[in-house]
Amino acid sequence: MTTHNVPARRLSVLLTLALLVTQLSAQSSTPEFPNPGKPRSMSRDEQRQLGLQTAAQVYKLMPVLPDNSPETQYIRQLGQKLVATIPSQYSWPFEFHVIPQKDINAFALPGGPMFVNIGTITAAGNEAELAGVMAHEISHVYMQHSAKQYDKAQVTGLLAGLASTVAGAALGGAGGQLAQMGIKAGAQGFSLKYSRSDESQADAVGAIILYQAGYNPQALADFFKTLQSEGGQVPPEILSDHPNPGNREQAIEKEIRNWPPKNYQTTSAAFEKTKQHAMTVKAYTGEEIAAGAKSGEWAALNKKNGATFNPNGASAVSTSAPTPTSPAGPSRNATVSLESVLPSPRTVAANLGSIKLTRPDNWQVTTPRQRGDYVTIAPQAGLTPDGVAYGVMINSAGLPAGERMNLDQATAQLLQDLEQNNGVKSAGNPKPITVSGVQGRSVMMQSASPIPNENGQQQLERDWLVAVPKSGDTLIYFVFIAPQSQFERFRPTFESMLKSVKF
Repeated sequence: MTTHNVPARRLSVLLTLALLVTQLSAQSSTPEFPNPGKPRSMSRDEQRQLGLQTAAQVYKLMPVLPDNSPETQYIRQLGQKLVATIPSQYSWPFEFHVIPQKDINAFALPGGPMFVNIGTITAAGNEAELAGVMAHEISHVYMQHSAKQYDKAQVTGLLAGLASTVAGAALGGAGGQLAQMGIKAGAQGFSLKYSRSDESQADAVGAIILYQAGYNPQALADFFKTLQSEGGQVPPEILSDHPNPGNREQAIEKEIRNWPPKNYQTTSAAFEKTKQHAMTVKAYTGEEIAAGAKSGEWAALNKKNGATFNPNGASAVSTSAPTPTSPAGPSRNATVSLESVLPSPRTVAANLGSIKLTRPDNWQVTTPRQRGDYVTIAPQAGLTPDGVAYGVMINSAGLPAGERMNLDQATAQLLQDLEQNNGVKSAGNPKPITVSGVQGRSVMMQSASPIPNENGQQQLERDWLVAVPKSGDTLIYFVFIAPQSQFERFRPTFESMLKSVKF
């Protein structure tokens, strides 16, 4: 459903940021994400540009699995689940890629591009451990550690010389300017060197990400501990890139001690299936990758396999609300897999100020950017530049000053404005419905979905409108959205969310 505002000509929209402010549980012991601060020398756009340019070099100098590989699809779904926990004001357009390298490692570049070695997938004992490695890497981006190293080094002219510097480093030359940011490339591929202070912060933020995503934060420490014990004289590359800040297990245990208990997820059938398949994929050593970079083998192989890097970030994942220029969510005319939008059976509370309800824990809340915008609760893949394809939109509307309308008249006026401004059409007459003990009105609507069907053709979507009077002159309304062919699959979730509403 497209998200034009209802004009003040007939219904004055009263929704403000104060009315519907998204927050997690009000319990004082619930972990909260820290303010990451800002680097002095690099803007968000510069960090993003740096990450994209470096990621493009990775595709030239290392083998990368194509987007449609089972490993890449799984890593992106897992990454999306983790990123969805991050508050939108602190998030980045993360992207996830898989390198067929035997060495156990992963790295995330400034601005969000992240690469996971296939050796990390096969080495993880369960999904929680793999999620821990990824959450740790995501946290380095969240805290902007590379950009802050740039501040310390006071490097100039970095972006202009980026491509040649990365290429030179990968072929055995000096790290140069990139090394000042801790970004290096050599026999073991690309790596980012962090301080022990950075590692402590990444552990702390990574623990919050894991907890909010439903995994035991201790899994992060467990994986590093296992690698340390098995490393012998030559520890895995990931341990060189990520020095133990000291007492990692105890620090995480102390941090999570007072957090509200949860029934943690340990693994999944998707992880086990992907791990089994990953063991059959041809993987390379760091030395083989370095030799192939010199000969240009990987650029040719990636092109042949369809592993191409999109500098516009079409595969990005972010918690920010999509806009026509944002890389978040599917690109225009892109199909969406059902698996990427299906609601999790686990639910969490969402406190929206005057409204409280429960939501699937893999559907994130996006707050209004300006007066009159909708609050959305949706899976990341359900948000497109052209509107919401899967999820719930919430808003409020007030009656024009001096006019008296009963509930039926107010609902009819709301429908008229939605039809005129959002391109929807009523598919029936409003019927009574009770929400949180208050009688409201329910009606099915229909419009064009912002995403095509599996054949690439335009499809219809069903929009279920529920309007409830909040006071004598205000309506709170919900629009539950899914493609018409799949709406019944999502109806139980929509009904459950509606039953949980408290005013």
